[in-house]
This record gives sequence, C-alpha cells and structure tokens, in this order.
Amino acid sequence: MTKPMREAYHEQLDEVNGRLIGMIRKTGELMGLATKALLEADLDAAEQAMASDSSINRDHLEIDEQVLELMATQGPVASELRIVTSALRTTSDAERMGDLAVHVAKVARMRYPDHAVPEELRETFAAMGKAATEMSAKAVECLRTRDLDAAAELAQDDNEMDHLHRSLFHVLLDDEWDRGVEAAVDIALLGRYYERFADHAVHIATNVRYLVTGEIEWADSTAGH
Repeated sequence: MTKPMREAYHEQLDEVNGRLIGMIRKTGELMGLATKALLEADLDAAEQAMASDSSINRDHLEIDEQVLELMATQGPVASELRIVTSALRTTSDAERMGDLAVHVAKVARMRYPDHAVPEELRETFAAMGKAATEMSAKAVECLRTRDLDAAAELAQDDNEMDHLHRSLFHVLLDDEWDRGVEAAVDIALLGRYYERFADHAVHIATNVRYLVTGEIEWADSTAGH
C-alpha cells in the first residue's frame, strides 16, 4: 500500500535530520584531526584533514538541494517550515565549521616541520581543540534529541572557549613574548578559528531552539568572516 503523502514527506524530513547529524559529526572529527596536526606537527594529519573537508562540502550542497526540493514540491506548513528553514541554516553553520578546521590544518602544514604553536601555548590549544570537538558532539545530540537544556549548555561551553581565546592575547601582549610577529599572527588566527568554530556550534543550538519553539534569536552577524 502506498504511504500517505504527508507521512512520506515526514520520513524525508527525518532523513534530512539524519544527514545533518552526520555532517556535524564530521566537523568534530575534522577539528580533532586538525588539532592533532597542529599540536604534533603531523603533516599526514594536516593533509588528511584538508582532504576530508570535501565530504562536508558535498553534504552541504546535497542536503540544501534536498531541502529546497522538499520546499518546492511539498509546501511545508507550520512546524514543517521551521524544520526546513532550520536545516538550511544548520548546513551553512556546519560547512563553515569544516572550513575553520581546515584553516587550522593549513597553518600546521604551512609551518611543518616546525610546530606552529610554541610549547608554552600547546596546552591552551589542546584545551581549545577538546572544547571544539566536544561542542560539535553536543550540537549533534542537540539536533538528535531537540533538547533545549543541551542547547543552553552549548552557550555555556562557548563562554569557556571565549576565555581560552582571550588568554592567548594575554600571552601575545606580554612584554616577555619573544617569538616574533609571524608566530604572533599564527596564534591570533588560530585562536580565531577555534573561537568561530565554537560560535557556529552555538548557532546550531540556536537553530534547534527555533525549530522547537519558533523563537528567533539573531546570530552574531560577524560569524563566519
């Protein structure tokens, strides 16, 4: 027996959500690989991370195409419209997370065989990498369960990432910094990449909150730049 049209439509929406979860999970794996490349001056890890980004970019295009087709053919209403709108926002955030992880890997590759991060800052970047991958995992759970408490936790995690990011500048601006301008630029950029990765994970939580409640929270307009 043929399934009712709306039942089949909701199964397609569930499929979109599953693909989004897989896409976000990949961003955490990618950032973990990029952080390994950064902290260990691991060229293979850097190149693997850069190659892996193509899968996330492909997911972005394919999921967006699927969502737009559903919008065009099914005429979503009410909560359905929130699902497809949230999905489009989420693919954009996840794609940017992948790009930011690649930026980290590129810095590691550019400085190879040297370490891009001075020894005295590796512990901080290890903490930033751990926070980033954990936030990606929480974004996955938030999207999977639509748990608003989990969404709120991500905002708290972002505060910790911001604290780590600010701590880098205390080191860079200290009179005892003797690593030179080039290293300072690397550190400033790397800190920004991790901080923005976390911001996009929070945006995904915001998308979930909109999906569940219909309430819109305006994201930071500078995100992704």
